[in-house]
Amino acid sequence: MKLRFEGDVTDIMPGVQLLLHELGVDLQEDGIPVHIGSSEGDLEVGREQDHAYIRYGRKHQFFRGFGLLIQHSRKSHTFHIREKQQFDQIGPMFDLSRNAVLTVDSFKFMLNKMALMGMNTVMLYMEDTYEIEGDPYFGYMRGRYTQEELKEIDDYADQFGIEAFPSIQTLAHLEEFLKWEPIKHYRDTKGALLVGSEQTDSLIERMIEAASAPFRSKKIHIGMDEAEELGRGKYLDLNGYESRFNIMVAHLDKVLEAVRKRGLKPMMWSDMFLKLASGNGDEYYDKETSIPEEMARRIPKDVDMVYWDYVHMEPEDYEKVIANHRPLGCNLVFAGAVWIFNTFGVNYGLSLNASDVALQVCKQEGIREVYATMWGDDGNEGNPFAALLGLQLYAEHAYSEQKPTQAQLAERVKFCTGIEMDTFLQLKDLDEIPGQEPNNAKQSNPSKFLLYQDVLLGLFDKQIEGLNLADHYAELEQRIREKRDNDAELDYLFEMPEKLSAVLKRKSEIGILLKQAYDAKDTDSLRHIGTNVLPAISKAVQELRAAHRTQWLRMFKPFGWEVIDIRYGGVINRLDTASVRILDYVKGRITSIEELEQERLVYSTTNRFNHKGVGWCSHYYRMASPNVFYHVLNPF
Repeated sequence: MKLRFEGDVTDIMPGVQLLLHELGVDLQEDGIPVHIGSSEGDLEVGREQDHAYIRYGRKHQFFRGFGLLIQHSRKSHTFHIREKQQFDQIGPMFDLSRNAVLTVDSFKFMLNKMALMGMNTVMLYMEDTYEIEGDPYFGYMRGRYTQEELKEIDDYADQFGIEAFPSIQTLAHLEEFLKWEPIKHYRDTKGALLVGSEQTDSLIERMIEAASAPFRSKKIHIGMDEAEELGRGKYLDLNGYESRFNIMVAHLDKVLEAVRKRGLKPMMWSDMFLKLASGNGDEYYDKETSIPEEMARRIPKDVDMVYWDYVHMEPEDYEKVIANHRPLGCNLVFAGAVWIFNTFGVNYGLSLNASDVALQVCKQEGIREVYATMWGDDGNEGNPFAALLGLQLYAEHAYSEQKPTQAQLAERVKFCTGIEMDTFLQLKDLDEIPGQEPNNAKQSNPSKFLLYQDVLLGLFDKQIEGLNLADHYAELEQRIREKRDNDAELDYLFEMPEKLSAVLKRKSEIGILLKQAYDAKDTDSLRHIGTNVLPAISKAVQELRAAHRTQWLRMFKPFGWEVIDIRYGGVINRLDTASVRILDYVKGRITSIEELEQERLVYSTTNRFNHKGVGWCSHYYRMASPNVFYHVLNPF
């Protein structure tokens, strides 16, 4: 498609040049004239046969408009679109702290997609994955970004009018830094800083300086969530008991002192204040929580509070918790989620439904700043590119007073990413299996625990009895294969899910079959499993590992892949051991297989495991074995 821009295009041309090839557009003198102008704030895009226009109020809106012009020109030569942005700021939060650190090139690719969607902010969640001068153990061997890399990301984002800014931790969630012996003087507990010490205060200063310096933005997220350990380790030994609220407010004052003198605008997660205000001290979503006047008085008002909520499906749940925040007296920001955490897939059933509700409530409640978090808990087998459909939903909400239609979402995600909505949605079926809550509301993650569980131990076998998962995954493998599009730039995202389905169609129920054959003393079946089935599963796992490795090294820095490599190695080696033990038994070299003598028990009866057995497990080491992976008597 040939276009000719008319009007003042100086500010937008660097970004335009980055998108031309992706959009299949040439700027030529004989192209269709497109008048570029300003608006009162709304985005206006239109075309009348041989001429077109884009009018925008803010720089990032132009790039959404540019995409809309190309998208609609492909099906009509006459159209007029007017959109009013519902949020002042809308964008993703990328978790860059749990092994998967996006390469700069991958980050740029993601920014291209965000520009076409019309997003205008991006939060970089970095616990210890940025450089701090004088602290070599901070982010050591963790793929930390250099100052130059962060500046390059910021420069690139700015060409689209996207504001990039850091999200760090200044209190808890610092396990990966605090594990090092040479810096133990900073440590209160395993994950929390020793607040109140001069050394920690100095570290906080350097954190804030290092994290904020590469960015144009004056915004900084200072974290401070889930600090339940606060004051319960070395701090307690040194100072005696003090309430967590008093400790936290004193530390917040120190952090804000460092923030204010640099002219930065801080935000923080709000959960600790609401938990401390609740009756039991740890319930964030308690609808009856009331902020005491004394607490509200002592909380600084120049820090934005970020209310995070990833799971609720009813408007009143959000309305009530938003109301609970109001007495804090701070500006309120909302963070939802696209569920890529603790799974190989994407929980789109939960993500899309919860986000639809949350974003509509945010519009009604006047919340002007919204983020889509994509956490990478427990090693980050997932990836943010698979979450692009979820990000598209956030973008469409941001430019629509009403909830976007499925047709609108499908058309937009196909244009912006090159992938069909239905293709993205297949990723939910890695976890959304028979026998569970609708829309995977309990966040079941069988794609992970069925891969990593040991075939001889069968920790989750009791949970999945009778669910016919072999057929489910065989059918999913076929559907993913049929939906692949070799011409799509992001088609490679689906190689690993296809290979995983090929593994799980064989492995998901093999422990159940193995136990049944052993209990029945069916040596022919045992011989077949040991000789043929388990080696075939091992071969499929090796193919999965190769596909996953290719994907990882295309997206992320290499640091952290060793964790996934070790996990795959564990699966393969345990399959080999299982084959050896089964054949030893069949051939009479051993009289029993002790692992198969054990009764299979339900893994858990918590509310994340429903009566049909499908559930959630948060930690690899609990999936792979009930035995000790590590034991530290005194980590300090």
